Amino acid sequence: MSTEAIGAGYIIAAILFVFGLKRMSSPATAVRGNVLSSIGMLIAVVVTLTSRDIIDFKWILVSAVLGSIVGIVAAKRVAMTGMPEMVALLNGSGGIASLLLGWAALQAAGLQGEQLSAFTMITILLSILIGGVTFTGSLVAWAKLSETIGSGAMNFAGQRFLNVLILLALLGCSVMLVMGQGPPTVLLGIVIVLTLALGVMAVIPIGGADMPVVISLLNSYSGLAACAAGLAIDNTILIVAGSLVGAAGIILTNIMCKSMNRSLTNVLFSGFAAPQAATKVEGEVKPISAEDAYLILEAATNVTMVPGYGMAVAQAQHVVRELGELLEANGAEITYAIHPVAGRMPGHMNVLLAESNVPYDQLVEMDDINRRIENIDVAIVIGANDVVNPAAREDDNSPIYGMPIVNVDQARTVFVLKRSMASGFSGVENPLFFKENTRMLFGDAKQSLSAIISEFKN
Repeated sequence: MSTEAIGAGYIIAAILFVFGLKRMSSPATAVRGNVLSSIGMLIAVVVTLTSRDIIDFKWILVSAVLGSIVGIVAAKRVAMTGMPEMVALLNGSGGIASLLLGWAALQAAGLQGEQLSAFTMITILLSILIGGVTFTGSLVAWAKLSETIGSGAMNFAGQRFLNVLILLALLGCSVMLVMGQGPPTVLLGIVIVLTLALGVMAVIPIGGADMPVVISLLNSYSGLAACAAGLAIDNTILIVAGSLVGAAGIILTNIMCKSMNRSLTNVLFSGFAAPQAATKVEGEVKPISAEDAYLILEAATNVTMVPGYGMAVAQAQHVVRELGELLEANGAEITYAIHPVAGRMPGHMNVLLAESNVPYDQLVEMDDINRRIENIDVAIVIGANDVVNPAAREDDNSPIYGMPIVNVDQARTVFVLKRSMASGFSGVENPLFFKENTRMLFGDAKQSLSAIISEFKN
């Protein structure tokens, strides 16, 4: 393939990446944006493989078909509740790919007797370092999200000291590699092992409530690792794609932190601090039946639904939409209040509601709904916990104090759909359940909503 054809292919791929990313900023155009980005990546892969005579078109076609089959099967089999874990694994895949690419670049230079410049060595080490941290950090994030391990922060004595030792050892070995001091194979092995350990140590002290931020940050890391790998092997499109992913991830991480009223430093390192003792929540819970909930909803003129991870677990998004349509037909104004960190990854609730064809104009951001929450007749909390917890506003001893929430407790009536009185993913008790205007509708969210829908239809 000629140099001009390679350049043209990379330019087309880069343009598709940019336009695809832009279109993914809106739910209405997100699907088309995803398709554009996918086409851009296919072009980039084909151009790269053919330009370096790695694989001919026959094997590219075979690989594309096999990869498409794997992708389609994964997309069909992974439930929406498993999307956060899937995203974590995809971030980790990008990280390990960058690590292996950096390692391969060093091995290739060694086999050819090539003397790499200091700049190239630094970029290779960065791709290994960031890629390794992303890989093991993403595996820990996956384990927390899937609750294979505890979702809370994990701390032990001397944790901070151990992290400092790992960082100093990494820095020392990296400097020796760049300067050509010591056995390169041994030093590289030490760097890889320490990098993988650092990824684990960086994520285990972060609690479950901060997982959406961690997912976003690891996504950014995977992009930065790819960018460093592109610099190491002088691949333009890898630099462009990595830069786009890295920048988008950092911007999203910043937005998520602002939504939680916390700095990134606080998210990453608060797990090392002594845990606060939240105020004990006491009071009497007021259960309600589906029949009584129907009577209140029938008289309501405006209703806000606040979805959370429990909606995803119950796969209740379709009955949520059906109830919304029935309430509209009954003359009520319907809105869906979306907290930026509801669920376990950025945009989790938006994806679920879009899947069930909820109109985009009914999705309302947290700040907008809070301005009029006092005039809402009924707020229905569907499996959300931490993002509606008044302790974030009222209890300065709470671990989530200061985090902006959807102020559902200020609505005239609140229905909370939960299986039990268990605390949310962060492990923080919720005083909302004991408020005078709150009614608890216990049971599976999908079954509870279906029972209310049956009352409307009867």
